[in-house]
Amino acid sequence: MDPTGAAPRKTAGRKWLGTVLIVAVFAGGFVAGDLTTSRHAAQANVAYSKLKLFGDVLSIIQSSYVEEVNIDNLVRGAVTGMVQTLDPHSSYLTPEMLKMVEVETKGAFGGLGIEIGMKDGFLTVIAPIEDTPAARAGLKAGDKIVKIENESTKNMNVMDAVKRLRGEPGSKVTITVARESLPEPKAYTLTRDIIKIKSVKPKSMGDGIGYIRLTQFQQDSHQEVNRALQGFLKEKEGMKGLILDLRNNPGGLLDQAVRIADEFIDSGLIVYTDGRVEAQKTKYVAHKEGTYTGFPIVVLVNAGSASASEIVAGALQDHGRAIIIGQRTFGKASVQTILPLEDGSALRLTTARYYTPNGRSIQAKGIEPDIVVSDGKEPPDGHAAMLREKDIERHLKGDGEEPPTPVEVKKEGKKGDLNGGTKDTPPEPEARKEDAKDPQLDRAVELLKGWEIFKSRFIDRQKAS
Repeated sequence: MDPTGAAPRKTAGRKWLGTVLIVAVFAGGFVAGDLTTSRHAAQANVAYSKLKLFGDVLSIIQSSYVEEVNIDNLVRGAVTGMVQTLDPHSSYLTPEMLKMVEVETKGAFGGLGIEIGMKDGFLTVIAPIEDTPAARAGLKAGDKIVKIENESTKNMNVMDAVKRLRGEPGSKVTITVARESLPEPKAYTLTRDIIKIKSVKPKSMGDGIGYIRLTQFQQDSHQEVNRALQGFLKEKEGMKGLILDLRNNPGGLLDQAVRIADEFIDSGLIVYTDGRVEAQKTKYVAHKEGTYTGFPIVVLVNAGSASASEIVAGALQDHGRAIIIGQRTFGKASVQTILPLEDGSALRLTTARYYTPNGRSIQAKGIEPDIVVSDGKEPPDGHAAMLREKDIERHLKGDGEEPPTPVEVKKEGKKGDLNGGTKDTPPEPEARKEDAKDPQLDRAVELLKGWEIFKSRFIDRQKAS
């Protein structure tokens, strides 16, 4: 989940008794307090010494650099660099970037329609968003964006890249893409469009089976899901089964994920978060009132199902409320909080990890489906597989995860130089058209129909007898 929202929004005691114990606790408290104070004082001294270093460098640049410098740019650059040493989901947001994030949670913005991350020093496409300029042009998961216009993206900040890729609808931007199956990088000139992501796309599959495609967790997603469920219940056959499609859903707002999971779980934990600050230690529980029961659920996931999607899938899986079908998910189990600063900028900071109801940490691991089904779109020879959290540089390590082994992605040369390439070739066709087969969805429908037959022939008959 890249869960984000307005601050302090989150984007899954002990009691002593007895006089003697109380005295012991007070005595121990003084010792612990002294140790804590000493530790904080030592940390403060280290921090102040480093701040002096920063001040010295700033002063030298101001007085000795060949040209006069803008102090605001220097400080902003320093803050950006500092946050970049953290995990890839933490970032410094200028006032302009903060507005972009706020607009994105509402589901409409001008851009190309791609989810991107950083791998091997280059911007990498995690997934193109369906029905957007990027998807229509044929961009694929695993593509490396090596240039935006004429500027190399080597070690470019992801938020800076997003800023360059977005813009006024109708304006054009040229990106250069390296793909292992191509002899040399290829240039795409794309026309920006309004990327209005429809969060919930419901339809009836027939025989009382409802289907909800949830593309992203936005501020109204819960209401839209509830509206879709009510619509299915009003149909002639009612609702005998539900397919919740979370494939290629990159996440979104944590509270929306919790509310949607709560629709199908009547009690117990949905997700809990744990961070260094006490305020980040939060438990989200289900409520019985308004729970939709009486029908089986199948959840579809793949490597593009991340964050908030994994919270929903993990909660339904742990509670035995749904069967998960598809491929292992992305593996992002961290929570980001937007923390505003005085000048209108903000920090988007990873403040907690989240855990499924059974205490599973899926960070860099993802959720394993109950039934693994290929999507029929395995990458061709020479093309990178879908990017997952574990593949992104500086990602938070999962439980028991080994340090990554450096991998050379591509050697530089006249052909395949990751910093070059200007050839403009026609876009490749999309990997799948609307009417193409979908083996994962087919399996979900088959499973629900099979359950209905089993239920009517055996369970209902036994109850009647």
